[in-house]
Amino acid sequence: MKVYISVDIEGVAGVTAWPETNKGQDDYAQAARLMTAEALAAVQGVTDAGAREVYVKDAHDTARNMDPAAFPREVQLVRGWTRDPLQMIGGIDDSFDAVLFVGYHAAAGNVGNPLAHTMTSERARGARLNGRPLSEFYLHALAAEAIYGVPSVFVSGDAALCEEASGQVAGIVTVPVKHALGAATVSIAPELARERIRAGVADGLQRVLDDRASCHPAIPESFELCITRCEHASARQLSYYPGAELLDDGYTVRFVTGDAFEMVRAMLFIGS
Repeated sequence: MKVYISVDIEGVAGVTAWPETNKGQDDYAQAARLMTAEALAAVQGVTDAGAREVYVKDAHDTARNMDPAAFPREVQLVRGWTRDPLQMIGGIDDSFDAVLFVGYHAAAGNVGNPLAHTMTSERARGARLNGRPLSEFYLHALAAEAIYGVPSVFVSGDAALCEEASGQVAGIVTVPVKHALGAATVSIAPELARERIRAGVADGLQRVLDDRASCHPAIPESFELCITRCEHASARQLSYYPGAELLDDGYTVRFVTGDAFEMVRAMLFIGS
């Protein structure tokens, strides 16, 4: 079995504030260690399930957060950005049997995580797909499925994201490790989070063997992507992306397509 793991930081147990997520800030080193530890727990779950080929994508900010020396020999670590529309699952293809998401977070505008955002919080206020808030998890789960047929079997992160993911992929295993309380988070202990991630990953991979169909998100017939930018001048410029249009509010760029790859390509240019 060949498995792809995408790892973010804002959904990691114990990570609460933006300075913790930014390289060079005082609390960053601790958050990066917690991120690495949850990734390693997922790798252990993969090997527990019998898989022997695993890719781990560092999918936060610089994409150079986790210590490469911490990973076992069976891991191929994807560091840096591939600069293509797959973004947080860069390098995935149809040779993979499953994709897993670790440390993921609620979509922009969701109160379930004080760090909620979708791809960028500095340049865009939110993203919607077919009228509903679009999370980074759902964006990449759709891309993996629609483009390569790779099922999504596991996600860990905040409780709001996990609840949403359960409604989007019927068979997915979720491990919520924290929830929001205003600008605070209430997290389970990192050690407990790692234990649950390891067990949940193994369970998810067994589920894809037993009932693969339940791990495939439904693919819409059409994708209406709406990105609300922070600055109206930026929205105006991005509305010149082929097929895009600027809505009457002056801040939202709309793009409609029936092709999932075209949707994620538009997200790369309009939503990042």
